[in-house]
Amino acid sequence: MDEIQNPYSPGAGFPPPELAGRHELIKEIEILYGRLTLGRSIQHPVIVGLRGVGKTVLLVKAVEMATEKKFIILHIEAHEGKSLAELLTPDIKRALFELDKVNAAKEKAKRALRVLKSFLNGLKISVGEFDVGLSIEAECGSADSGDLEADLPELIIALGEAAQSAEKPVALIMDELQYLSPKELSALIMAMHKINQKKLPVALLGAGLPQILGVSGNSKSYAERLFKYIGVGALSAEDTKNAIVNPAKSENVLFSDEAVNQIMDFTKCYPYFIQQWSYDTWNIAEGQNITADDVKRAHAVSLKTLDDSFFKVRFERCTPAEKNYMRALAEFGEGAHRSGEIAEKLQLEGKNVSPVRNNLIKKGMIYSPAYGETAFTVPLFDAYMKRAMPVFKGK
Repeated sequence: MDEIQNPYSPGAGFPPPELAGRHELIKEIEILYGRLTLGRSIQHPVIVGLRGVGKTVLLVKAVEMATEKKFIILHIEAHEGKSLAELLTPDIKRALFELDKVNAAKEKAKRALRVLKSFLNGLKISVGEFDVGLSIEAECGSADSGDLEADLPELIIALGEAAQSAEKPVALIMDELQYLSPKELSALIMAMHKINQKKLPVALLGAGLPQILGVSGNSKSYAERLFKYIGVGALSAEDTKNAIVNPAKSENVLFSDEAVNQIMDFTKCYPYFIQQWSYDTWNIAEGQNITADDVKRAHAVSLKTLDDSFFKVRFERCTPAEKNYMRALAEFGEGAHRSGEIAEKLQLEGKNVSPVRNNLIKKGMIYSPAYGETAFTVPLFDAYMKRAMPVFKGK
């Protein structure tokens, strides 16, 4: 069929044509924004799930909703290459310049800019572009200790006070939280705790892999009360059917029940994969009625696309020892497996395997669903490992 008219959206963070199964979560964001506007108490939502379940898509939706309400938006994606301070500074500077245009907030915004300058000086961040437009005196004694856990809360409070004066709430929307260091996450938690205590109009909407649950809990005991962790995973059968059928129906194309069931079987109902298989099936189908045979013919195309992009990008970030560990994990199939059994499969002692396992957790390749257990963060990755490394050679 016509590829230009293809309604499906495979790819990281691309909003699907049918945001199926996430309406309750979107309602949570609506409530959060409404309470923030009224100055009511809030719990900051953190979306938790594996790769490919639509966390980034939901944050994009949150940005869209905040834009409609004319909030100040700080939209950030954490990664291994930059510190939290470096990630936050450009957006905070932009937000404060925007708030400085509001007459009622000028004094608070200018003070917050001085605090930002102090923050940069204290942490000795040597990123020249951050100083552009900050040719002002630092606020001596504020956010200048050089300790992120002490300084970040002061900076976010100064931002919140300026936002309150301008009557413009701030939505801090942050993806890939698992890449923050324990100290950075602790500083962020402390900052949002102080914001709540002072009833300032700043909300954090975060997303991350499942390991964020344990890391945040270990960082600060009150994190479980401060944040509202919302788990997202594979879609239900009904929502999966809607995600497949409805976009096609809008183009006067019909999926047979057998075709839908075939896609559900191949994708395990994970949103990213649903989009990929539906997209490729559409392109391969020749008529307005899509059959199970069309899905089967598209299967090899979908697998190759994922192998060459979604899976391979992650695989190539790993060392030979890390790849071998993941190949051993893949021997056990889907789900979580005992870390000790993986070490046995590698014919190594647990203490010798731990550094490799820890590095893979830091890279976001695996996580620990429970003490002593290990699982992939990427659905269907066990099968990919067997395609990428057909023969398991042990240690």
